[in-house]
Amino acid sequence: MEAAAAKPVLRVAAICGSLRKASFNRGLLRAGTLPFRFLLCLLLYAKIIHPHLRINPAAAEVCEDSIPGLRIDHLDISDLPIINTDLETEGGGFPPAVEAFRDKVCQADCFLFGAPEYNYSIATPLKNALDWASRGKNCWVDKPAAIVSAGGGFGGGRSQYHLRQVGVFLDLHFINKPELCIQAFQQPPKFDSDGNLIDNQIRERLKQVLLSLQAFTLRLQKD
Repeated sequence: MEAAAAKPVLRVAAICGSLRKASFNRGLLRAGTLPFRFLLCLLLYAKIIHPHLRINPAAAEVCEDSIPGLRIDHLDISDLPIINTDLETEGGGFPPAVEAFRDKVCQADCFLFGAPEYNYSIATPLKNALDWASRGKNCWVDKPAAIVSAGGGFGGGRSQYHLRQVGVFLDLHFINKPELCIQAFQQPPKFDSDGNLIDNQIRERLKQVLLSLQAFTLRLQKD
């Protein structure tokens, strides 16, 4: 009997809408790629600081090794200038940082957005990145995506809804479920002071988001 064909490796571009180093949303994206041993050490450290936390080490395996066929690359948007069409050159050229970002977007099979909520909507850096990669040739078109968010109140849910609305015109195809909106300031602590995710239940939910994104991407590619 022939062995089952291995799943193709999907390139997931992770884009955080916050530029803050200790951003909770950046921590969510980072939790999808950190090696298991580092995550386990981080969780054990959190257990020392917060002895009442209930930690299941198996849930820490949200990384590329725990989901075969996914490769997650973080796309930095901090160097993108504020969108200004005067910066475009004749013939449809863009500033170097924009060109490099657009190339990485085009190379990705799908996207994982960390979408902080600012004033009930999308953070400016994320909207700026979406706009730059849609100029001229739309680099987002017909690609799958997932959204995660963390914050106060609704946990970034309103930002997620606005991002989905923008995605309609960009022809992005978002997974509908599972949703992941983390109320970051509720007890027990969800993140440490550096923005690292320390909640094992949320890590497992993040894994389900990644699995759903993987399955959806493979289905669209097959079609």
